[in-house]
Amino acid sequence: MREDGMFTGIVEKTAAVSGVTDGPGFRRLALALNLPSLRIGQSVAVNGCCLTMAEISPEEAVFEVVKETLDKTNLGLLGIGDRVNIEQPLKVGDRFDGHFVQGHVDGRANLIDIASGSGDWKLTLESPFSLAKYIVPKGSVALDGVSLTVAAVRGNVFEVALIPTTLETTTLGKKPVGWPFNLETDILSKTVISWLERQSGRAEQP
Repeated sequence: MREDGMFTGIVEKTAAVSGVTDGPGFRRLALALNLPSLRIGQSVAVNGCCLTMAEISPEEAVFEVVKETLDKTNLGLLGIGDRVNIEQPLKVGDRFDGHFVQGHVDGRANLIDIASGSGDWKLTLESPFSLAKYIVPKGSVALDGVSLTVAAVRGNVFEVALIPTTLETTTLGKKPVGWPFNLETDILSKTVISWLERQSGRAEQP
């Protein structure tokens, strides 16, 4: 059973990887995670990837990650002890913060520079060229499941700022240069640009 969810990019907590085992065509990812509301079949955002709960115990939550997800995201790079960002899906009536996040990662954005200042950090990242058109100044992105505002864009390079709360409650400030963040671009940008491209294509047809 699969229960897709909608997320906001407001991380609830981090959890440590407690086990990694490979199966036929998938990888079992166990997390030291104990949330009272978790149940089999529920969707959970793990580093921004919408995964379905396969097993649960008081000590662990286990997810089965297919090869396509391993290839497209950073989940395949995780080892025991690594920490991930966790968010449960929205429920009807929940307060909405952040932005609409589907948990469907578009690709990976490589961290190319870190600048720390008075109380905050600035990350500079390089996105795939195919996704750059969806990243706009003051728009939203999700990096490893964290909702962030784009501070600047230069081609396929963009910047985001991390406030102290984000540094404390997520894993973003602990990643080294070169880390491939899971990138989900804004669903609104993707919808509008895809519609305009389709309309333009139709207009060119006789």
